[in-house]
Amino acid sequence: MDTSSIVWIVVAAVAALLLVALLVVLSQRKLKEHHREEATTIRDHAAEQAHEVGQREARADEAAANARVAQAQAEAKAAVAARLQHSAATRRTEAVSARAEVNKEFERADKIDPDSQARQTRDNSRTDSQVRENTRKDSQADEPDSGIRKAG
Repeated sequence: MDTSSIVWIVVAAVAALLLVALLVVLSQRKLKEHHREEATTIRDHAAEQAHEVGQREARADEAAANARVAQAQAEAKAAVAARLQHSAATRRTEAVSARAEVNKEFERADKIDPDSQARQTRDNSRTDSQVRENTRKDSQADEPDSGIRKAG
């Protein structure tokens, strides 16, 4: 082999290496461009999802606010109900005390009045009214609690 053949072989090998290097560089550029396009597509899709997620978050926040309002209203109604129950219990206690005082006055009057036959009549009527009251309470206790209170 002569020198010119060796030179041509070296030149051909260098050219082949340059061609391979050029193909690698072009392939990498094409791959990077493809990755850029894919990243852009992913970002666009994520932006659309972010908008939808933002709307979902807004609806969730609104539902939570509505729940807090409903809870506050329920607590306020419960407080009103507790005050009314306390007031009713206080009035019941006062009425029972007043009834006891009135009954004492009737008894005192009966003891003083030698002609009083009202004692016997009043004793019978009190017994009858107590029976009616106890019967009413028993019938209310037997009814299932539907959440609605009857006036009475």
